[in-house]
Amino acid sequence: MIWYNLIQMQDPVETAELVAFTRIVDARSLSRAALDLGLPRATIGRRLARLEGRLGARLLRRTTRSLVLTEAGEAFYRHARLVLDAVANAEASVRRPDDAIRGDLRVTVPPIMTHEFYEMLYDFLRAHPDVRLQVHFGTRHVDLRRDGYDVAVRAGSDIEPGLIGRVLARAPMYAVASPGYLADHGTPRTAKDLRNHRCLVGFARGELPQSHWPLKGGGQIHVEGILVSNELTLLGEAARQGLGIALMPTLFCDSFLQTGELVHVLPGIIEADAKLAVVHIEREFVPPQVRAFVEAVVVWAKRELATGRVQRAQLVNAGIPRKARPVKARKRPRRA
Repeated sequence: MIWYNLIQMQDPVETAELVAFTRIVDARSLSRAALDLGLPRATIGRRLARLEGRLGARLLRRTTRSLVLTEAGEAFYRHARLVLDAVANAEASVRRPDDAIRGDLRVTVPPIMTHEFYEMLYDFLRAHPDVRLQVHFGTRHVDLRRDGYDVAVRAGSDIEPGLIGRVLARAPMYAVASPGYLADHGTPRTAKDLRNHRCLVGFARGELPQSHWPLKGGGQIHVEGILVSNELTLLGEAARQGLGIALMPTLFCDSFLQTGELVHVLPGIIEADAKLAVVHIEREFVPPQVRAFVEAVVVWAKRELATGRVQRAQLVNAGIPRKARPVKARKRPRRA
């Protein structure tokens, strides 16, 4: 009856939830199950909670020292083991004896990737000639499940629930402006002062214009954008040209801060931690081509980001010389 109800559910149980539940039972501990699966304990706990929520039944009774199966849990565990064994047998029946990695692989990446990233793609295809690779460049954060993508390389501050992410690089984001703009419009002293300034903003999750900037201590402040773009290079150049204040990753503006073409505005007040990460759907049986591609991206990032070549290449590819001539500040007219 439980298995019949499982099939008929409008929100069916996921394999990852079954694996988490059975591993918890086998290990008799959430922590040991998480260690066995190589996942955070919180992830295992969420999977168990989702499973119990879908079934509408408590499967485990937790005490301070142990986990005990409920009556429903004992019945469900037997069925879950049969299901997972059947999946393993089905996978083994179609696995090629040569263990070659093959199949379709759809990837989405931001448009700021470099020539070294392209070389990584070429090497991946040479190493796995039976993989059919599709690469989409765009700033929108696609829904991997809904849109049918396997892997995404994303620049942002958060990784959505339901995705497994490996952080490739971190960089703080600062509010920056040119000395000329600050001379003309004044330097903001508090976050609220931004209401009286011209802000250059991006798109939240690559879709909607940003309406808030992050505060370092938590929270956010409302901003109005006079220029909105999903191209960071455009926003950085607009700030350098004295058109307003932009929120930029240091990867894009550090050289201009060093030369004085841009100035750090509201230090210690407006700031966020930007991440470059490779993400894929949270599931226990990750397709071999997905696992291989993620590993290739991680190796590329360790090599290229460690040498700083990615930052230099991104600035050059964007058409911005690292030591461009500073934009002179316009003198404010004297008051009569």
